[in-house]
Amino acid sequence: MAEPEVDYAAVFRALPGAVALVTPQLVYADGNEAFLRLRGLTHEQLVGRFVPEDLPDKDPGEPLLLRVLASLRRVTDTGELSTVELQRYDVQDPDQPGVWHERYWNLTDVPVFGPDGRLALLMHRVEDVTDLIRAREVALTLQEAMLPAPRPVGRHPAAVRYRPAAEALNVAGDWYDLMDLPGDRIVVSVGDVVGHGLAAASVMGQLRSALTSASLVAKGPARALEVLGRYARTIDGAENTTVATTFVDWDTHTITYSSAGHPPPALLQRDGTVAFLDQATDPPLGAWPLPRIQALATFCDGAVLVLYTDGLIERRREDIDAGLARLADSLARHRAEEPESLADAVLADLLPPDGATDDTALVIVRL
Repeated sequence: MAEPEVDYAAVFRALPGAVALVTPQLVYADGNEAFLRLRGLTHEQLVGRFVPEDLPDKDPGEPLLLRVLASLRRVTDTGELSTVELQRYDVQDPDQPGVWHERYWNLTDVPVFGPDGRLALLMHRVEDVTDLIRAREVALTLQEAMLPAPRPVGRHPAAVRYRPAAEALNVAGDWYDLMDLPGDRIVVSVGDVVGHGLAAASVMGQLRSALTSASLVAKGPARALEVLGRYARTIDGAENTTVATTFVDWDTHTITYSSAGHPPPALLQRDGTVAFLDQATDPPLGAWPLPRIQALATFCDGAVLVLYTDGLIERRREDIDAGLARLADSLARHRAEEPESLADAVLADLLPPDGATDDTALVIVRL
């Protein structure tokens, strides 16, 4: 059976994304139907048009045109793909002249080579990501509303940070919590629900609230996690959630801690020594009914307690010990900083410049 002949011109015209073909001299050679609708031009009006004349100057000094031209010239100079990510360029309402709507775009320029191997055309793709950006803003606002605002705990300074993954435009299940107990005592916890999106965030909100309630009445962190584990087994999506919780008591200068499969809290002493509190680790929530264990550590005034989620330390194809060593080194080098500055320094040291691949929550308390 003969293979059907493909009409690539028809395919190009029907592409759902806005795509134009540009010559190396930066002149439009063609545009599909989506691109023509975007620009409000007919095919005849577009073809032969010089790209630098294409974007209307609604705002003097409009930088988007300069970025578009720089991207196209990178392709002509290098023969390699070029992207211009997340640019704001507002669009005028066709029914209300003078009314502009906020829009966000990703631009991609791809080299197209001829049979002789020379650059023949540039494929210029314009993607409207406004709805995605708005969805992310709503989701992150929801996540922030579900997490407690930064504040001192009792009389002790604390700092909190939440960083979404660079690869995800959505919320996730990482959380932190700080709360006062009677006397000079506090509870500090972090947790991580498996997955991303509003479903994970919803589970996170339920578990965080449940742990807060359990910590108010439970006699220690192990008992609080036992109660949370029973509750987690009633919630879809809560299985394999990891949690670390610490009860800090200044009257006895002790930290009682327990972990459900979570990376160990770090205790930074004033001399720069870092100890990981790893003597009370059980399986994640929902594994099976079990009595959980807890352990005790002592601290001196001025020490620092650090809780975090795995996005801070874990890297693909790397042993977790390497990440823990990076964290210990960063804490030791910045031990003189107050919690807010220390939190910023740790994130700068440990998160990749182009963003982490997993969400990160971080809590730092000066003891």
